Amino acid sequence: MTIVYPHTIQNCLGETLTFLSVETSPEGDKVLVENQVSPNSGPPMHTHFRQDEELTVVSGKMGYQVLGQEAHYAQAGESVRFNRGIPHKFWNAGQTPLICRGWVQPANTIVYFLSAIYAAQNKSGSEKPEAFDAAYLMTRYASEYDMADIPTFVKKVIIPITYLIGRLLGKYKHFADAPAPLP
Repeated sequence: MTIVYPHTIQNCLGETLTFLSVETSPEGDKVLVENQVSPNSGPPMHTHFRQDEELTVVSGKMGYQVLGQEAHYAQAGESVRFNRGIPHKFWNAGQTPLICRGWVQPANTIVYFLSAIYAAQNKSGSEKPEAFDAAYLMTRYASEYDMADIPTFVKKVIIPITYLIGRLLGKYKHFADAPAPLP
């Protein structure tokens, strides 16, 4: 799959994410990003197992939280770093759009994965991505990403069954160009 930068995605929840460019470095490709998040919106608690992420608030107020810790807030000019393997979330804690710039490193499959998640949310019209697409993405990229708010039973039983039914029904043809997951 070839991506032309800048590459912008939007979901039905008021989030716009622009992948600005990719910088090459010895530590791996770094994708530069800009987020625009509507008030009270933001990604749910999630984990990047193989990537670090840093966001700097350009305007607005960002709430952020690491799983098991209290919420914190960042204003314009302040940066927040989320280390790989640590469940975290952030949201617009203000009344005006939150705009952040930052990076994710190494880039790995983040552009594809988030583009597909946003598309699945748009398909369902809600925070929860369309079930078959979500099952495919959470199964294929389980070594890279996790959603902490999904109950263990759903992850271990419901998602694999949904994935299998989706395969049997031919629901995954639109994922033909999906990049290989990391081992």
